[in-house]
Amino acid sequence: LQDGIMLFQLAVYIPVLCLGTPLNMIAFWVFCCKLKKWTETRVYMINLMVADSFLLFALPFLIYFTKYNHPTDNLCLFIRNIYFTNIPMSILIITLIAVDRYIAIKFPLKAKILRSPLKSASICGFLWITLIIYSHLRLKFSEKKEQFCFRKQSTQPNYPTLFSIIFWYFIPLGIVIFCSVQVITCLKKKMATSPHETKLIQKAIHIVSVNLCVFVACFSPFHIAMLLRFAVDVAGACSMLSEVRTSIYISACLANSNCCLDAFCYYFAAKEFQEFP
Repeated sequence: LQDGIMLFQLAVYIPVLCLGTPLNMIAFWVFCCKLKKWTETRVYMINLMVADSFLLFALPFLIYFTKYNHPTDNLCLFIRNIYFTNIPMSILIITLIAVDRYIAIKFPLKAKILRSPLKSASICGFLWITLIIYSHLRLKFSEKKEQFCFRKQSTQPNYPTLFSIIFWYFIPLGIVIFCSVQVITCLKKKMATSPHETKLIQKAIHIVSVNLCVFVACFSPFHIAMLLRFAVDVAGACSMLSEVRTSIYISACLANSNCCLDAFCYYFAAKEFQEFP
């Protein structure tokens, strides 16, 4: 079973690394060098690319830790800190992009007061500091108990993990769904004054819909699998541990592949929303 998981990880992570690395480099070049004006989208995109780049850096170590029983040493804790900081950071930045888009479309007059590149940068800075501190404290007090890296062997319920799943994913998921649905509804109601504007509205609706689908499809299976692991530990259903662990490894591959898809989705999203009046 472990060999099968290893092969699946290689089949997913090698293309993600080969494609994600140049895509993120191009995205950095576009958003840091080619764009002249600082906007909220530009700030969020740069932070998203930073988070995705750290995830790409951690992927080879994930493959190694899966294949070998690597102890929970300083290298393990370092990679875990990177991983458990940047996955929620990616989710939260995507959530901020959805909220920013919602404010811009739903409240165009108030948006001039509520939105600014400086405010976006301040929010991102606050989130980075909060997540780094939380990840460090979480690993310090709970994960050192495990013998091997990225392998939860104990069947004791991990309540910090439950908190992370709810607070760092399911609450942002609800926000992203709400904001995306509201933006799509507003755009559908908007009266176009020209064929060009009609085309832009249709493109914007398509992009918001694709972003939402990618977000749900990539991250939901992994967090649902983590919830199942918590439920199995609470119920003491040891017979289901092997299946749940396998589902976590497989769904994690899908979640980690998001660092490659972000460069596609949000580059075109930024491009189209710059054109949209």
